Amino acid sequence: MFVGDSITDWWRNDPQRDIFKGYFGKYRPYNIGIAGDETQHVLWRIEHGELDGLAPKLVVLLIGTNNLANANRMSPQETADGVAALVDAIRAKLPKSRILLLGIFPRANRSDDSLRLAVNATNAFIARLADGKTVFYQDIGARFLQPDGTLPGEVMPDYLHPNAAGYKIWADAIRPDVDRLITQK
Repeated sequence: MFVGDSITDWWRNDPQRDIFKGYFGKYRPYNIGIAGDETQHVLWRIEHGELDGLAPKLVVLLIGTNNLANANRMSPQETADGVAALVDAIRAKLPKSRILLLGIFPRANRSDDSLRLAVNATNAFIARLADGKTVFYQDIGARFLQPDGTLPGEVMPDYLHPNAAGYKIWADAIRPDVDRLITQK
């Protein structure tokens, strides 16, 4: 199961839909990403039954970028607290599922941009949620960046949402962990 905001939601769009199917289709993934969602929106959905009756082996969670940049901007700590609440809610609803928690993807073109710094700070907080038993953390953000830290428009044209090349980077980065966490006893 994939949980998140527009970045997760847009796995459903062409051409990344084919990438998604090619990399993860054998697991019959369920995508509950919704564009515009913040941590509190996903938490509301979970608390109101979105996970009821489901039993995925793995939940891939990518959330928080909208908390840092939308109208009611949250601090990195507040955003991380929201991610922590989601991890707790998922664990409560799906106690047999593992969670692959992804670091928030880089935003903005420059490494010194305030949004990029907020993403980095949030990721430092949420990395601590991993316990190596049921919650595993992976930050693939560096894979999107140039050596000088810039985020190329060829991968994320709006410096937020990956294009097909960016989704391929994402799929390549997490597939080994997805395969391992789903098949591991």
